[in-house]
Amino acid sequence: MSTVEERIETITNNVEARGEGKRGATVHDLLAIGGITGCRGAVIMDDAPAGLVERALRQNEGVLTVTGALSVETGKYTGRSPEDRFIVDTPDVHDKISWGKVNKPFSPENYALVKEAVIDHLRTRDLFVVRAVAGADRRWCRKFLIVCERASQALFARQLLVRPSKRQRDDYFPQDFTVLAAPDLKLDPAKYGTNSEAAVLINFEDRCIIICGTAYSGEIKKSVFSVMNFLMPIEENVLPMHSSANMDPVTGETAVFFGLSGTGKTTLSADPQRVLIGDDEHGWADNSIFNFEGGCYAKAIKITPVTEPQIYGAIRFGAICENVVVNHVNRKPDYFDDSLTENTRVAYPVDYIDNAAVMGQGRYPNVIIFLTADAFGVLPPISRLDKNAAMYHFLSGFTSKVAGTERGITEPQPTFSTLFGEPFMPLNPLHYANMFGDRLERSGTRVYLINTGWTGGPYGVGQRMDLASTRQMVTAAQNGSLEDGEFVRDPVFNVDVPTHVDGVDDSVLFPRETWADKDAYDEAAARLAKMFVDNAAKKYPDMPEDVRAAGPKAE
Repeated sequence: MSTVEERIETITNNVEARGEGKRGATVHDLLAIGGITGCRGAVIMDDAPAGLVERALRQNEGVLTVTGALSVETGKYTGRSPEDRFIVDTPDVHDKISWGKVNKPFSPENYALVKEAVIDHLRTRDLFVVRAVAGADRRWCRKFLIVCERASQALFARQLLVRPSKRQRDDYFPQDFTVLAAPDLKLDPAKYGTNSEAAVLINFEDRCIIICGTAYSGEIKKSVFSVMNFLMPIEENVLPMHSSANMDPVTGETAVFFGLSGTGKTTLSADPQRVLIGDDEHGWADNSIFNFEGGCYAKAIKITPVTEPQIYGAIRFGAICENVVVNHVNRKPDYFDDSLTENTRVAYPVDYIDNAAVMGQGRYPNVIIFLTADAFGVLPPISRLDKNAAMYHFLSGFTSKVAGTERGITEPQPTFSTLFGEPFMPLNPLHYANMFGDRLERSGTRVYLINTGWTGGPYGVGQRMDLASTRQMVTAAQNGSLEDGEFVRDPVFNVDVPTHVDGVDDSVLFPRETWADKDAYDEAAARLAKMFVDNAAKKYPDMPEDVRAAGPKAE
C-alpha cells in the first residue's frame, strides 16, 4: 500500500494535469486518498438530509417515525464495543500512545489486510460520502471524509459533525482523515487478527479510521473524537474535553460539564435559560472553548416533553433514532421500551435546539462541573474543588457505568474513567491533567463536583437524585450565588460542601443525613474513598503529591 503522502502527490499531479487545480478535485480524488479506487457502484457526495433519508428508506435501513425522524436498529451492536477498538502501532505514534487495556495496539500488517478487505467490500457498493469537519473553530479544525455503505450512517455523520462552509468545501482536498464505515462486512478474527467479526481501527500514519462489522454509529463519532484528542494537544496546544458546554446569553459566561454517558451532560447543558454550545466534545484553547461537533447524540430512554423538552423537540425530520422501539402501525416511538437496549439514542444537528450557539464557540469557561452518578449513594450532591482537587478528580473520573452504554452492562457499575473519557484519550493522562491545571490557574475557573446518582442509600436501596434539585445546584454554581454561602469540609472525601442551595432541601446536601443506617453510610463512604486512593496509586504513581493529597482520605 502506498503512503498517504504518495497518494496525495499522485492525485494532485493528476488534477493539475487536467488544468483544474486543487479546487477541481473530484469525489473520486478524495476517495483515492483513502485508498478507494475502481468504484463499481454509485457515489453520492454531500447529499442533503432529505435525499439521504429517501435512500435509507429505499434500502430498508429504517422507518420514519410520526415526528419525521429516521429510526434505525443497529442489530447485535447497540453500544460501543471497546474490546474491538485498536490503534495501529506505527513508528510515528509508538512512543506517544498510552498503551494498555484501553489503547490496544494493532499490527500494521493486519491493518493492511483489514483495509484491503474493507476497500474490496466498499468498491462494490453504492457509497455515501460526507465532507465533514471536526472543530467549530476553523483555526484548529480537521477535515474528515466519511465514506459509508449505508445512507443512514452518512446522515448521522452529516448531522453530528460540523458542516463545512463553501470555502472549506472548495479547499477540502486533501482531507486530513478518511473514515471507512462498512457495517455489513464481518471479519474472520483468525485471518485478520481482530477480537471478533467487528473492528474499529485508528491509523495515524495512514490517516484512516476503519469501522466494520458494527452498525452502531457512535463508533464513528467516538473514533473522530479519539483522533482529535491525539492531534489537538500535540499540534495545537488545545485541551480536548469529553464535555458539554453552554453559556449565559447576557454575560457570555461559559460553563463546561464533564461526565461519562448517563451522568447528565446532555440533559443539564440543554438549559432553556442558556445558550447551548455543544453536548459532548470540546476543545479548550487559550481564550476560548469550541465544539468539536455540529450536532448532539442524546440518550432517548424515558425521554418526555416534560423532563427534557428541548431534546424531545429535536426528534424530528433530519434526526436519527437508534434502537428506539417504534409502533409499526402508527409509527409512534416508545421511549420507555428498552427491549432493544437501554442505550437508545437520537442524533440531530445542534441548531435543532432553539437556543443553540450555531457557531459552536464561547469564551474560556467561568465554571466547570464534574458530573458523576455515584451508585454507592455517599458522595455529596454538590461540592467545591480547588485546583489540586480538580486535577485529582479529573484524573479519577469516577462514576457508575449505566446500562447500555457498553455491551454487557445491564446495571450501574462503579468505575474510574480517566479524564471522564478514558476510552478516547490516547496520550498519557498526566499530559491532559497538566494542561487542565494550567488553564484553571490562568483563568480562575471555579470547579464543582455534582453527584447525579443515588441518595438515601446505594443503588437498589436509595433513589436517584431528582433532576429538579440537580438543576438548582447547577444554576447556583453557574451564577456564582453558591459562593455567597458557607461551606463545610467533608472529612472523608476532602471536598467543601455548601450548607445551603436555593431551592434544595438542606438535608439533601449531606448524604449521611439521608441514610436511615448511619453506620452503613460510614462503611460505604470509607469503601468508596479507598477505591479512589487505590485507583490513584495504581494508575498514577507519578501523580504530584499536592494533587494526591487533595483526594479522598482512606483509613
